[in-house]
Amino acid sequence: MKPYFHRVPLEVQNSFTVRHEKNTAFGTLWHYHAELELHYLVKGRGVRFIGDNISSFSDGELILLGENLPHTWRADPHVSGEDGVEVIIIQFLTDCLGNGFTQLPETYLLPKLYEKARKGMVILGEAREQVIKFMHQMVDAKGLDRILLLLSILKVVSETEEWSGVSASHVFHKSNDSETLRLNNVYEFTVANFKRNISLEEAASVANLSVTSFCRYFKMMTRKTYNDFLVELRISHSCRLLVENKITTEVICYECGFNNVSNFYRHFKKVTGITPLEYKRRFLNFSEVKF
Repeated sequence: MKPYFHRVPLEVQNSFTVRHEKNTAFGTLWHYHAELELHYLVKGRGVRFIGDNISSFSDGELILLGENLPHTWRADPHVSGEDGVEVIIIQFLTDCLGNGFTQLPETYLLPKLYEKARKGMVILGEAREQVIKFMHQMVDAKGLDRILLLLSILKVVSETEEWSGVSASHVFHKSNDSETLRLNNVYEFTVANFKRNISLEEAASVANLSVTSFCRYFKMMTRKTYNDFLVELRISHSCRLLVENKITTEVICYECGFNNVSNFYRHFKKVTGITPLEYKRRFLNFSEVKF
């Protein structure tokens, strides 16, 4: 999907933005912006799209997105509840502290950090705890305190080895409004209907294209087939249900739109590299699992 460009609003008295938002469903279009984004998900669950990666998100996730990295979050209203989602977001340009700041000898780690962030970074462990503490403080901070807290965050994140990558590649496309609207319509349709059987004819009609033209167009825009995209979305949803451990794998299979269990197992291992049982054991600390 080609993302649209989003201009991040900035108050004249600030050099970067800090937002604490509640009751939001992450209903934005697939988009990118010149600012890096440090995104702390205080509360909420759903599916996130970052670059070429589709994954579930849940409470406590901390991600650093590099400049111009396309992304969007979609909360699951059945999980998030009436209170919705709560996030703290910091957005800043690489030169927000001055054009020559990253050229100083003392800041040599920052360009390396910004390069790693181009594919997205999930911050983990003790580094995550430190950064979250600073982000909470930054919500109400003013003046030099904001700058000092940002520097503290950059120090922790640039020095830590406690992180994992998100996107396999730095996916970046500029797009016009019609392309953005077309792909977003397909995206919205798929997210709303992935639990049932979706034909290529249906998806193509949403894009106002013939099936042949749609398949070629979708592959060109996303570097994957529509069927691959649909399967990844279903597997992402199944991962969340597996971790919740409330229903059996057989029920999850049909809940996520697969027509038989063996087909679900095959696709799950192809996308994640492990079986549903291995996934569950890896992410849950239960002695008995409901299979």
